[in-house]
Amino acid sequence: MLFICYPKCSTCKKAEQYLQAKGLNFTVRDIKTDNPTADELRTWYAASGLPLKRFFNTSGNLYKQLGLKDKLPTMSEDEQLELLASDGMLVKRPLVIYDGGVLVGFKKAEYDEKL
Repeated sequence: MLFICYPKCSTCKKAEQYLQAKGLNFTVRDIKTDNPTADELRTWYAASGLPLKRFFNTSGNLYKQLGLKDKLPTMSEDEQLELLASDGMLVKRPLVIYDGGVLVGFKKAEYDEKL
């Protein structure tokens, strides 16, 4: 299992504590220093079954500074994936990549159901 997070993010800390409390083995990857590639994001997006917009950190400063709320609807899927791959702070976190799927963000009920 791969846990992609930003160590200073309180939601990421809660998710990591949850995984540890369940005794799950996982590898931690810092999204700021080791940003996902467009190919990784494409694979995870396909496995998640979620809309691509869910992979964007819509509450982040960079998302707002770039005016992505208005730009995303006019961008192709490839353009969006390349943009996500350009800066880890654009990506919703944490990401949990596990056998059978991908979790985006931290919702305890969803983690309970899937992990």
